[in-house]
Amino acid sequence: MDVDNHDMGFLYTPSCVAAYRLTGNETAREAALLAADNLMGRFQEKGQFFQAWGQLGARDNYRLIIDCLLNMPLLFWASETTGDKRYREKAEAHIRTAMNCVIRPDHSTYHTYFFDPETGAPVKGVTHQGNRDGSAWSRGQAWGIYGSALSYRIEKNAAYMDVFRKVTDYFLAHLPSDLIPYWDFDFDDGSGEPRDSSSAAIAACGMLEMAKFMEAEEAAYYRDMAGRLVKALSERCAVKCSGESNGLLLHGTYARASAGNPCTDRGVDECNTWGDYFYMEALTRLVTDWEPYWY
Repeated sequence: MDVDNHDMGFLYTPSCVAAYRLTGNETAREAALLAADNLMGRFQEKGQFFQAWGQLGARDNYRLIIDCLLNMPLLFWASETTGDKRYREKAEAHIRTAMNCVIRPDHSTYHTYFFDPETGAPVKGVTHQGNRDGSAWSRGQAWGIYGSALSYRIEKNAAYMDVFRKVTDYFLAHLPSDLIPYWDFDFDDGSGEPRDSSSAAIAACGMLEMAKFMEAEEAAYYRDMAGRLVKALSERCAVKCSGESNGLLLHGTYARASAGNPCTDRGVDECNTWGDYFYMEALTRLVTDWEPYWY
């Protein structure tokens, strides 16, 4: 399996794990396990995390990224389906490391976090797709919301529910008046910067997931906020005519160039596959008692 990054869970959980859970197809199971093994090869013992990109062990890429929390369910599934506890142990270690490093004191999040390849010691948080190292990239904050919800669902660690509350409340407090996030929370009404609709869809999924495990009043609050986000997406971003776009959710942003990041403009103010997917997942969660395949 020739994939030189950590995105195996994003690719294979909604496809092959889902297919196996729904149909029992053994080919799908085998493909998902190959993906899990590929991801396991990126685990760094020094630092206890999955390296996101690049040559393994290289100092300039010895880092995790917050997105990777959504890859961990693949490993929990692999452990469950094979009985091999190593998958689960590495996933648990990565989650602990990420939770300890990427959450700032104000409850915003770093996109990426570097470690010393010789000692494994935490070094610093920096951005890759955010506006600057100290800003909150809105999709990264949303990965923190959904990632902490899934981590709590699987591990039942009360600390992860606390993380969820912090990162979610930061996200909600920094939304613009129409509830469609700008690509980075440095920007607000009147900035003229692009939005990232996918961030709202991801965050809504995380809130609807965690609400299952909260007391009634708190659960109702997060369900209500998730519903407001999805309503805003439906009114302001959903494609109403098939001739308008080849996707479902307009106004997504993959990467926006800034003086504080290494990106070039890519996929700015467009539909994207993950935005469409998480929008559909959020809608499904709102209208039916759906059993996710993330766990």
